[in-house]
Amino acid sequence: MLAPTAYGLAVLLDLMILFIGCRFLVVPRPAAAAYGVPAKADGDPAYLTVKGLRDGAYGLIGLALLAFAGAHAEAWFMLLVALVPLGDTVVVLRNGGTKAAAFGIHFATAVVVLISAALLFAV
Repeated sequence: MLAPTAYGLAVLLDLMILFIGCRFLVVPRPAAAAYGVPAKADGDPAYLTVKGLRDGAYGLIGLALLAFAGAHAEAWFMLLVALVPLGDTVVVLRNGGTKAAAFGIHFATAVVVLISAALLFAV
């Protein structure tokens, strides 16, 4: 029961961040608003593209690690990649986003990613 849960959660998280990356590439302004810090109308769209590429790459790397290197490699990846939503929490708080978005989206994501890492280490 532990292995399917660990693998299932890891795949779900990898697919979710891949989706978020794609969303930033296809509809960057709505994606930025959902992130917790809306993009400025006259802002540089390159930064939104970079976010999309970063998140998409994380999703693909996670899926590749799980498929080709196994649970232990994915666990280390999840442990380290949890720094990203923790950093996003700080970014939202420092740039006028709400505490609800910072903690309810980003910090909560970091916690789930750490749980995923723990489950994968246990497999």
